[in-house]
Amino acid sequence: MISKSFGIAKSFLGREAEVIIGRPLGSEHPEFGFVYEVNYGYIEGAKAPDGEKLDAYYLGMDKPLQSAKGKVIAIIHRKNDDDDKLVVAANGFNPKNDKIKKLVDFQEKWFDYEIVRI
Repeated sequence: MISKSFGIAKSFLGREAEVIIGRPLGSEHPEFGFVYEVNYGYIEGAKAPDGEKLDAYYLGMDKPLQSAKGKVIAIIHRKNDDDDKLVVAANGFNPKNDKIKKLVDFQEKWFDYEIVRI
């Protein structure tokens, strides 16, 4: 099943985007207690169908950030949840799907998801 957020997320594929980092690398989720293994945030001005900001993983930097620009290289399409995530990569970082999976699985392991590429 294609989620409502997929169409919105798909419009960002291949584009440059700035991620506002709300959960920097190494921070702990306030409710569920897991640690963010990558920088995680949202795209300013982009709304998901639930009215919340469109979430994004920022990959390719190994230090906590407040914001970062990069290219949207993929979508984490959650098959059992209506909350797809963008995958934004730092300049020059272009991981294969298995590497993306390894980097985001700390949070995505609780969902049935696929990685959608350009």
